[in-house]
Amino acid sequence: MSVPFSAADTEAAMGDIVQGRSLWDDALRRLMRNRAAVISVVILFVIAVAAVIGPYFLAYDYSFQDYTVVSCAPDWWPDTTVMCNAGGTHWFGTDSIGRDLVARTLYGARVSLAVGLIATLVSLVIGVAYGAIAGYVGGRIDELMMRFVDVLYSIPYIFLVIILMVIFNRNFFLLFVAIGAVEWLTMARIVRGQTLSIKQKEFIEAARAGGVGAFGIITRHIIPNVFGPVVVYVTLTVPASILAESFLSFLGLGIQEPLTSWGVLISDGANQMETAPWMLLFPAAFMTVTLFCFNFIGDGLRDALDPKDR
Repeated sequence: MSVPFSAADTEAAMGDIVQGRSLWDDALRRLMRNRAAVISVVILFVIAVAAVIGPYFLAYDYSFQDYTVVSCAPDWWPDTTVMCNAGGTHWFGTDSIGRDLVARTLYGARVSLAVGLIATLVSLVIGVAYGAIAGYVGGRIDELMMRFVDVLYSIPYIFLVIILMVIFNRNFFLLFVAIGAVEWLTMARIVRGQTLSIKQKEFIEAARAGGVGAFGIITRHIIPNVFGPVVVYVTLTVPASILAESFLSFLGLGIQEPLTSWGVLISDGANQMETAPWMLLFPAAFMTVTLFCFNFIGDGLRDALDPKDR
């Protein structure tokens, strides 16, 4: 004789059912198993927090000059001939005009990370919109739009940025736009290629048959489905933008005094490398660690979002 199930038995049976996971849930699980990517996220978070709130807890402002401690090494530096303890403790030493390198390195992190993130956001908006429109419309419009991209590709990257910086008169905020306005080219090509393969799918045809317009199809169906490769490329665009800003600042075309960035600090440190190597060591180490972290995160996202690697 069969015994009817009680409510408790039903709840227990339902709890045993394996819940389905979305693509993003599965990708997050795979990403969390990547130790290098997880450690990189933690390191970037620590650097970002230190850059945002760290300067408020320091004894010195990034622009404060103390000529009694010019080019002083950190207190723990092995060469005692370049140490001077007057004026307080300088964990990273001081620069050639007596400014504290801890404060300048953390403030430089603010500027460099802001340039990387905002320039990447600019390139993301331009590149995704441009590539999705070109790929979806197709035909002569696609050919014309992509030939324009090819023309911009043929011009040296830094030359384009320098032209934009000269036109904008080296404005601090327009530096973000100038770098982002050049970084979008590869993003547009990636999105266009993905759009060409997606727009022939059945769900796009169903959307057209349902009366959805071109704008609705691009924004609601195509862009969400190309988000995976875009996210991976974004993690590579951020360090590229940071390097571009550092190179421009190294040439004297980027951030201007009294503001600072890692590129400005590396440029100053390179000029004093023989007499004050700590001026180059710390900003270069921070920038190197940041670039490696973004690349490890990009590799982790690529593996997590690649369906062929499951």
